[in-house]
Amino acid sequence: MSSPRTQQALERLADLTPRQIVEELDRYIVGQADAKKAVAIALRNRWRRQRAPDAIRDEISPNNIILVGPTGVGKTEIARRLARLVGAPFVKVEASKFTEVGYVGRDVESMVRDLVESAINMVRRERETEVQEVAKLKVEERLLDLLLPMPPDIKQSAHTPTAAAGGGTHLFVVSPAGSVSSETDATELRYKRTREKLKQLLIDGQLDEREIEIEVTQQTPVMFDMMVPQGAPEGMDNLSDMLQDMLPKRKKKRTVKVSEARRILLSEELEKLINKEDVTADALDRVQTMGIIFLDEIDKIAGQRGPNVGGPDVSREGVQRDLLPIVEGSNVQTKHGMVKTDHVLFIAAGAFHVAKPSDLIPELQGRFPIRVELQSLTEADFVRIMTEPENALTKQYSALVEAEGARLEFTTDGIAEIAKIAAHVNERMENIGARRLHTVMTTLLEDVLFGLPESGARTVRVDQELVLSRLKTIADDEDLRRYIL
Repeated sequence: MSSPRTQQALERLADLTPRQIVEELDRYIVGQADAKKAVAIALRNRWRRQRAPDAIRDEISPNNIILVGPTGVGKTEIARRLARLVGAPFVKVEASKFTEVGYVGRDVESMVRDLVESAINMVRRERETEVQEVAKLKVEERLLDLLLPMPPDIKQSAHTPTAAAGGGTHLFVVSPAGSVSSETDATELRYKRTREKLKQLLIDGQLDEREIEIEVTQQTPVMFDMMVPQGAPEGMDNLSDMLQDMLPKRKKKRTVKVSEARRILLSEELEKLINKEDVTADALDRVQTMGIIFLDEIDKIAGQRGPNVGGPDVSREGVQRDLLPIVEGSNVQTKHGMVKTDHVLFIAAGAFHVAKPSDLIPELQGRFPIRVELQSLTEADFVRIMTEPENALTKQYSALVEAEGARLEFTTDGIAEIAKIAAHVNERMENIGARRLHTVMTTLLEDVLFGLPESGARTVRVDQELVLSRLKTIADDEDLRRYIL
């Protein structure tokens, strides 16, 4: 059974039907309806599995997916947005960086360890959000103690046994109103009034530039990473961390501004308030229940198979065989504990220009039962990509220009011409999909971005005429196009 916090994370999926998941993905990714539909079903099945009877729940395995399509059509973005949508631990790795056991390179289990680290960071951020206000109050009190130390006589009276018992000698002060109080009480009242005034100034930020002396913990640097070879076992990989924990931590006094001291002390207070063991346990549970691993460039470890076919890389099939137990479900040892990968969702992607999904070894093909082909982007898609998504390129560049106090306007015919040139260059050269829009837009707006703010331009209008004047020569000249666009 999942932990209560993991259950809360899964409950977010209760309000996300597959259709709503697709609608959320549509806000950032244009087209590719089949791929969105497949990942939406896979994501919803996470929640459905938790609602299944206990007897069958563990038997329900995730349907891993292979996304097949050229570069720049949205494969990686679909997986990344999917993970953000539900707050699931997510890691993107390139299959080409793995090598067969016995060769120099990373072993395939490292992607599970990366996923665990991602989950711990995610859970930690959630915990920090929960205790942020408590930590801020504690920081304020520590800053006040540094800005206005308690007078020695008040400290002494508070800790003297005779004072606590009501004994000892006191000087009594009579106020104009006739009330009688001890001199210590009067000093304490003045101190409290001054502290309250100082607290208000601190909250208002009027003391941020004042300098104070604080004590910080210094980590002793450990230079043992170079001793650990690549692809070493997990215990060797953690040698540096273990030595770091064993070595004594040094304290050092630093003089910093209040604003900087607030940041340092907040980090210390959050460290005290957060239970590391609780964070680790929750993260491991979330990895095993909701984790998503995006395995990119999987076509690079596939090669044509057959008796007369020789591959340039002897470790390709070996990497596939190493991946097999991870994908089908096994126990992976990490420095935070054992992780079962039985219910981790694997989404693989590749262009498959040379190889085909059927060139993967049969056992691995069987672990990716769902295959979705993504379509190449057309000129009409480029127009939509530049206008519809919430993070459209036109909106990004407009925000950059606004930072300089100017305004960037894109006309309909200007956007259409940019899309036309991008599609034309993709046809005549390598098809890199929507990434071609980045190269076209960078070249188009290079002079504008370089000239701001000295140019004094208040409004920059990007229409068809401007696009043609800047890009037509480059797009038509094969040599220029090859090197610039």
